[in-house]
Order: sequence, then C-alpha cells, then structure tokens
Amino acid sequence: MASAYPLGEHHYSHRIGWLRATVLGANDGILSTASLMIGVASADASQGAILTAGLAGLAAGAMSMAAGEYVSVSSQADTERADLEIEKAALQAHPEAELVELAHIYMNRGVEKDTAYEVARQLMEKDALEAHARDELGINEIVTARPVQAAISSALSFAAGATLPLLAGLLAPAAFVTPVVALVSLLALVLLGLASAKAGGAHKLKATIRIVFWGVVAMLVTGLIGAAFGAVV
Repeated sequence: MASAYPLGEHHYSHRIGWLRATVLGANDGILSTASLMIGVASADASQGAILTAGLAGLAAGAMSMAAGEYVSVSSQADTERADLEIEKAALQAHPEAELVELAHIYMNRGVEKDTAYEVARQLMEKDALEAHARDELGINEIVTARPVQAAISSALSFAAGATLPLLAGLLAPAAFVTPVVALVSLLALVLLGLASAKAGGAHKLKATIRIVFWGVVAMLVTGLIGAAFGAVV
C-alpha cells in the first residue's frame, strides 16, 4: 500500500492537544516544586519540612493543573459546540447563502471562482457542517477541545515532573538540599526542553534556553524570598 505521504513529509500539528498540556504540566511540576523546596530551604527549615512542602506542592499542583485544564478546555469545548449549533441552524435556514460563504472563503485563498463553487458544493454534499466547521470556524479534530484528556495529561505530567526535585531532596545530604534540588531540576528542564522540541519539531537550543531561563529566574526569586523571610523570623 502506498504511503499517504509519498514525499516522506512528517508533520507535528496532530500532537498539539497532548503536547501543550504535557509540557506545561511537566514544566510546572519541576519548576513549582523545586522553587517551593528551595524557598523553604532558604528559610533554614529542616529537611523534613522541605520534603513535606515539596510533597504538598506535588499534590496540590497536580490537582490544580487537572482542574484548571478541565475548566479552561471545557469552556473552549462549550464555545465550539455553541458555534456549531449556530452554523447548523444557518445551514438549515440558508443553505445557498452558506454555499456562497464557503465558496468565497476558497476564493479569498486564491481558488478560481468556478472551482471554488464546485469545491464548496461537493464538500457540502458530503458533510456541510464539517466543511464549515473546518474552513469557516477553524474547528477540526486535530485542535478540537478535549477536556478530560487535557486534565489527565496535565495532572500526570505535573506529578512526574514534581517527583524529580522531591527525589533529589530526599536523597541529598541535609546540608546540600538546595544545590542538589536546583541542579537536578535544571537538568530535568534541559531534558524537557529537548524532548518537547523534538516532539514538536521546534529548534532544540531555543526551546531549551527558554525553559531553563525561566526556571533559573523562578528558583532565584523563591530562594531570595525564603532567605529574606527566614532571616526576619
């Protein structure tokens, strides 16, 4: 059987839904947990208190990510459904006007008038709502909202990311918790940047620098805050 991509093309857009949620969750898990632990450690807390803070951050963060993703993506799904209902009603009430609208979309993209009308007519005969959803509304199965998938991906990836600084804090000598957690977390961010760039077809160096830069900033800020408040207390 011949390949659907005879020129060997390989695209990445079908990964947008899960890749965004996974990278965001893992990055947030590594960064927020490490920053929280470093902030607590900078306040001269015990190793037990540092680990407790990290574990609480993992649990709270994973649930927060899941809830946040579910609510936000559900809102997107609600909007998509509302737009589809409006489009469905318009197709039933004014099919000819909708045909003209679709044809003009293709004409604006450079298709000749007669061809644009013929393409619009054939697509509407096959599935009018799908044609208008894709070409008028920009809704298709690649980018359509999937709340449950986004919530699960975010929660699991957050927990996986948060586990790394937690393990580092657990295994590190008490006197070296801060540098060990920071080093392990930065290495994890480097690997995450490389992996996400590869999965999404992005520039590896740019993706890695971007994710590590903000990781360093977050850990420095929380460390300074912890040191300042620890000195006051």
